Amino acid sequence: MMGRGRFAPSPTGRMHLGNVFSALLSWLSVKSKGGEWLLRIEDIDPQRSRQAYADLLMDDLQWLGLEWDGEPVYQSQRSDIYEHYFEILRQQGFTYPCYCTRNDLLATQAPHESDGRVVYPGTCRHLPPQPDKPAATRLVVADDDITFCDGHYGRQIVNLARHVGDFIIRRKDGAWAYQLAVVVDDALMGITEVVRGRDLLLSSPQQVYLSQLLGFNSPCFIHLPLLCNTAGQRLSKRDRSLDMESLRQRFTPQEIIGRLAYLAGLQTEPQPLSAAELIPFFSWDKVPCEDIILTD
Repeated sequence: MMGRGRFAPSPTGRMHLGNVFSALLSWLSVKSKGGEWLLRIEDIDPQRSRQAYADLLMDDLQWLGLEWDGEPVYQSQRSDIYEHYFEILRQQGFTYPCYCTRNDLLATQAPHESDGRVVYPGTCRHLPPQPDKPAATRLVVADDDITFCDGHYGRQIVNLARHVGDFIIRRKDGAWAYQLAVVVDDALMGITEVVRGRDLLLSSPQQVYLSQLLGFNSPCFIHLPLLCNTAGQRLSKRDRSLDMESLRQRFTPQEIIGRLAYLAGLQTEPQPLSAAELIPFFSWDKVPCEDIILTD
């Protein structure tokens, strides 16, 4: 039992009900094992991240009764750490500069690629360096299958070369990309399980691969169904009626937790209760795999 989980929101807006759903199941999953739940503020995007949003989300979590262990970790304060592991990859020959623009990448997409994925074709992998031209840094991906067992969706087999291609670990503006930062942080923070929405399922094989290159052990990945609006679209920060500002005006913490517990299959009726009261009833076997449509 035991273990260490984490919630890692980006402070780019107010949390919505989908964020709270993910936080609650992450909290319950590790607390039901007697483990710790850490908070990491993923504020590596300097153009969109705001401390005011970080303060709000921490206040929202405490209001909901989702207390974290230890001090919050801010990615914006860890650049030297990411630089160290970036240099390890660069010195081992796993990286190269990429000069492609978004339009360049979209122009390479085949007609059948309609799900929004941009599979990088390796355009810049063998180009000579162009020091005067802005460049992102990509990680060389091996043409091998990555296999891992998701804690909710079972065995996953992904060929990164065909599904993703060489992916970015540092942006053109010098900011650290999500994949590098999250792999380093999860390893150094001792995270044993990562609970998040299934829209990030394809990120897991990238993180497994990167962990292997850096000599880290990967955490257990557990993905959960998405909360969707009546149009079948996953909730986003644009759904203002379901963000925490609106929800706190209309409901108590217990009412929100109880409703989410009902949607997660943890109780048969949406009865109000606290997060702590839910711990004895938590099981991943009760959580549906299909996305959940909010009808009211």
